[in-house]
Amino acid sequence: MRTRAAALLFIAAFLLAGNWSSRARGADQAPTQLDELVVTGERTGPGMWHVHRGNAQLWILGSMSPLPKDITWRSKQVEQVLGTTNMVLVPKPLEIGIVRILWLLITERNLLMVGEGKRLKDVLPANLHERFSLQRAKFTSDSTKWERYRPIVATAFLQQAAFHQVGLSARLDLGAAVRTLARKHGVRVEEVKIAGVGDLLDALKTMQPATENTCVEASLVTIESGLPRLIDRAQAWATGNVERIESLHEPAEVDACLAALDSGSAADDLIARVHRTWLESLERRLQSGGTTLAVVNMDMLLGRGGLLDDLRAKGYEVDAP
Repeated sequence: MRTRAAALLFIAAFLLAGNWSSRARGADQAPTQLDELVVTGERTGPGMWHVHRGNAQLWILGSMSPLPKDITWRSKQVEQVLGTTNMVLVPKPLEIGIVRILWLLITERNLLMVGEGKRLKDVLPANLHERFSLQRAKFTSDSTKWERYRPIVATAFLQQAAFHQVGLSARLDLGAAVRTLARKHGVRVEEVKIAGVGDLLDALKTMQPATENTCVEASLVTIESGLPRLIDRAQAWATGNVERIESLHEPAEVDACLAALDSGSAADDLIARVHRTWLESLERRLQSGGTTLAVVNMDMLLGRGGLLDDLRAKGYEVDAP
């Protein structure tokens, strides 16, 4: 089973990068929260899959990242489902405060930084560093920016800067918006913990340089030519156009990154555990009866071996949006 392992690692890196950039704010401040999506009644809205067998009813709202900062989505169908829902499942946000950031920079510096007096240019292949430098010059006037970070972290910073310039954000939280709607309807919310900072650090510990370079190239391709595709994909999500999303294939470099990550023990174990956790949570709710609404990353749902395929294999009917 191949999921978007690169997306998971990079999104987590974006969350960490966004918090690292605010480390000078002071340790007394609360952890940075993900931004909540704006709810509107003007669009068709993202589609929902209906999973059912007998009295078991599960509605799945697929989330996506990154999304345009000013994107809006229609909540009408979600609110209709919430009217008869017993439980809402949402992923537990990955939150990290300033104290934990400083602790990581002290205790896990070797995982995040290049170290030994070296710079990014000393550890990244010359052709990749040249491409990195070219893209960096588009988003900052500092020619040494991010040089102290290891390749995958430095590239996460660069990709975050590229997203910001074109109006994309990996920090928009669909789960938070659905939580708000659930509270409005008096529906209980359960958080599904899919990964923690420790899990991501374990993946970084075992990531081989060749794998890291492969994923750096995938990220650079996204920055160089893949941003319009991400915007198109996000707009298709907002209008519920699943066919359009499925037609926007990943570049070959991203597939190469996925294959490399799948061969690494910690990263592969993390992705498998995330998949297993979601499947167990969804099936538990289906077996309990009643109606459940779940917010799940779109990339975990679609494609061969995804959660929707797993649910079908277990005998559940799955109706597409």
